[in-house]
Amino acid sequence: MLEDRTTAVSAGVPWPAAYPQGYAVVDVETTGLARDDRIISAAVYRLDGRGEVEDHWYTLVNPERDPGPVWIHGLTSEVLEGAPLFPDIAEEFAARLDGRVLVAHNAVFDWQMIAREYARARTEPPVRQRLCTIALSKELGLPLPNHKLETLAAHFGVVQRRAHHALDDARVLAEAFRPSLRAAAAGNVRLPLLECRPLTEWTETPRIGQQASGGYGGYRATGWRPSRKRPACPYPNPGRYTDGEPLRQGMRVAFSGDTSTERDLLEDRAVEAGLHVSTSISRLTSLLVTNDPESGTSKVVKARQFGTPVVDEAAFGQLLRDVAPASVPAAGK
Repeated sequence: MLEDRTTAVSAGVPWPAAYPQGYAVVDVETTGLARDDRIISAAVYRLDGRGEVEDHWYTLVNPERDPGPVWIHGLTSEVLEGAPLFPDIAEEFAARLDGRVLVAHNAVFDWQMIAREYARARTEPPVRQRLCTIALSKELGLPLPNHKLETLAAHFGVVQRRAHHALDDARVLAEAFRPSLRAAAAGNVRLPLLECRPLTEWTETPRIGQQASGGYGGYRATGWRPSRKRPACPYPNPGRYTDGEPLRQGMRVAFSGDTSTERDLLEDRAVEAGLHVSTSISRLTSLLVTNDPESGTSKVVKARQFGTPVVDEAAFGQLLRDVAPASVPAAGK
């Protein structure tokens, strides 16, 4: 039982030596979910290696644009008008993250928003690993009906006071993470740590006659590399991937779930290798790449139904190093 394992750790059962020495439990509220959206508030609870709270920090951030869904986060333009810009709080935020594992609920979202803000500020956040509490709850086999933060909180008896307020969400997550971490330690469970790769470039491209979504000065963040529409794969689909053999140009590859590498970058590498990136799973799909093959996402479920081969991100990265040429020449070759 979870309570028994938690009590055992508290009573002095040896802590896994491989576990991190400190964590930064993070929540950010944003103007939306797109790549050009901005952080409008951020909170960090710093925890020691055993999940005990050391301190906490919270700030508003002026996004220099419309605040987005006020009915969700409650932060109006008037409230944010006098708040600091992200570059003004970047150093303090970084100090809270430095040397720690970033912990968040759906961590890929929080990490990507943070990485983009630092890239806009022409710097990098000092964090190299992240841990998603959704993934941890799956590793622990917690009997949750869904993976919402309020559900995880209720499971551990943590009371939410202000949902979608960064400071309270971070507090709730820190309180739910502590017993999760102790249960993992008691069972010597592998923590689902993923690499955080900072962005190294960000461009603001003017859009003549248009404003960005939400409108801020007619500029739109297009990413850390040129935006483009991918051309159709020129190679025929050679069929499914076979374990132990190389990938072959023309294979249809789909991705699901959280990845260490930014998803667009991972897809671009696949395209550059001559693979066809698919947004869905069908009987024609050659391979599904996911770090959570036991999840219930629609792609994973369909992969099981169709018998589609599945590999994790690390294995896929190895396979990308030696993709075999197409068995049939590309059209026009």
